Amino acid sequence: MPVPDLSKILYTAVLSDVLDSLGYRNQAMLSFIRPIDPEIPLFGRVRTGLFEPRDGERPGEHPYDVEIALIDDLKPGDVAVLACGGPTESIAPWGELLTTAARARGAVGAVTDGLARDARTITRLQFPVFHGGFRPLDSKGRGKMVARDTEVVCGGVACRSGDLVFGDQDGVVVIPQAISERVIARAVEKIDSENTTRTELQAGATLAEVFARHGTL
Repeated sequence: MPVPDLSKILYTAVLSDVLDSLGYRNQAMLSFIRPIDPEIPLFGRVRTGLFEPRDGERPGEHPYDVEIALIDDLKPGDVAVLACGGPTESIAPWGELLTTAARARGAVGAVTDGLARDARTITRLQFPVFHGGFRPLDSKGRGKMVARDTEVVCGGVACRSGDLVFGDQDGVVVIPQAISERVIARAVEKIDSENTTRTELQAGATLAEVFARHGTL
């Protein structure tokens, strides 16, 4: 049997509920992080990049060296998660060329609490990007990636390379690697329960009746 595409089955609300039930109550990124195309879900393995602000270029400093190294090292199924201390009005780390390079490596999306640009081209490429706003700025002289594959805080959530990240119209949820299999299994079970609940509600059962039977709301 073919393996189901979990990006078409899962959604952020159910993942957040499951994480809450396991005691992980701060795994949903802040609400200012939005998708370029809300119709394309994002699901993959985190690869982190940490940005620091810059007030102009520094002599002898390569503006993109760490960023290039991260993008060139992306593997199939990876999602670049770029922490810029957002919300920000100055650091715009993601655009068309990084999208093209990441896509060619087999990466499946990008998340940043910084800014994005080249939205029209990224939309045409059907590459899921979640961002903290648009502004047509070059990051050079405004922000620099100073570390990769280190623990970062992006959109208010701690992220580590190897974690899972899922994004849809409701936002972005990060699933710690150590509990990822348990979270996915429980989420699929909860979705089945919610489907049953929905069917019974459509048939005329009251919320109280359905909740008493299934405990799902």
